[in-house]
Amino acid sequence: MSNDKSADAGCADCSRRSLIAATAVVGGAAGIGAAVPFVASFTPSERAKAAGAPVEVDISGMQPGEKKVVEWRGKPVWIIRRTPEMLASLKAVEASLADPDSKRSEQPTYVKGAARAIKEEYLVCIGICTHLGCSPSDKLAPGAEGGMTADWKGGFLCPCHGSQFDLSGRVLKSMPAPDNLPIPPHTYLSDTRILIGEDGKGA
Repeated sequence: MSNDKSADAGCADCSRRSLIAATAVVGGAAGIGAAVPFVASFTPSERAKAAGAPVEVDISGMQPGEKKVVEWRGKPVWIIRRTPEMLASLKAVEASLADPDSKRSEQPTYVKGAARAIKEEYLVCIGICTHLGCSPSDKLAPGAEGGMTADWKGGFLCPCHGSQFDLSGRVLKSMPAPDNLPIPPHTYLSDTRILIGEDGKGA
């Protein structure tokens, strides 16, 4: 009889030890699982960009008329290398713009004039419509070639509610969008590299 009790007690001890071991394994696995996102939080690149860290862009390979899109603070930033014809169109459309001198629109103080640029050839703007936050479509080519009316000089069209912008991101009159496309702070590190998100000297 005593041998049976000893056996039962031994089995109970074995069960308890097994349960403790299993609990420890599960707890350890949960601890590792919780640690993974914590450790991942130390990876700086994409998280830093999303948080607003400056973004460096290489424009050395851009051809006239080409557009490049990068992300800064979770927003699309457009870089467009404008052709001489594109730059010439900026004056031609001024009479039809709601804010031709960008007096009420968001842009750094060192970005002035019709080009709204540090270097006229390159437009750097945030590609988000100032109406309801949609992203306008490219209608860079003039007239019917761009899928627009014959008098269209080139620019952007917001597909959501029809707001139109010129090749400097300036909104046309009587459009749902109240203001021009924003210009982010940026500076040139060299002739071929732009730093978006930091002013520098604006040159």
